[in-house]
Amino acid sequence: MTKLGVNIDHSATLRQARYRDVAAGSPIIVEPDPVEIALLAEKGGADSITAHLREDRRHMLDADIRALRGKISTKLNLEMACSPEILEIALEVAPDYVCLVPENRMEVTTEGGLDVIGGREKIAGFVEKLSAKGIAVSIFIDPEPSQIQTAKEIGAPMVELHTGAYANAWGDESAKSRELHRIANAAGYARDHGLTVNAGHGINYLNVCELMAVASFNELNIGHTIISRALAVGVEKATAELKKLIRANER
Repeated sequence: MTKLGVNIDHSATLRQARYRDVAAGSPIIVEPDPVEIALLAEKGGADSITAHLREDRRHMLDADIRALRGKISTKLNLEMACSPEILEIALEVAPDYVCLVPENRMEVTTEGGLDVIGGREKIAGFVEKLSAKGIAVSIFIDPEPSQIQTAKEIGAPMVELHTGAYANAWGDESAKSRELHRIANAAGYARDHGLTVNAGHGINYLNVCELMAVASFNELNIGHTIISRALAVGVEKATAELKKLIRANER
């Protein structure tokens, strides 16, 4: 059964757009509260909550991650770059999962998969330290067998396939077909090598059905489309609608 992980980063993006300079402890009411958004997502059927603590703290803050750890009732999936500073926070907070991702200070959102081959030694060290703490580690990678193989070799039990190229190919049937084939092959390759397979980036209410038709996934991590839909119908309903789509399209 495919699980739904709800990424709440963009609720914090909205907060920071207005309240970035408000000091901690200020009497000013700061909103929205990412924890409240997470709890509503859980009510709508979220199986886990994903939050990316970036080095520049552009949306999620350290206090958000600690509050989420203490207040949500599902699983906490912390996305993070291979940063020693963020690693220390992860080891302290001990989320259920950590997903290692690339990070570019200029990007709006994560733009591609982590190059496990090029950063093998460094990434392996992070996998080892997180695993020793009992944290399940996933690596966010492009759907390429060589990257999957290297992730397996350095001890990661999970991979999250980057589905952005598929999402960006929407409307171009030839390109979309190529990307779906690439994802299906990568998912099969990862499973054959004993890895748990998740997927994320750019998945929405329209393209999730075709994605699920070509491959089986442990979990889909989805954020922007849910937060966008929530502006019209609320977080709980937006989450429930996507969860229903996932259930209806199980392979």
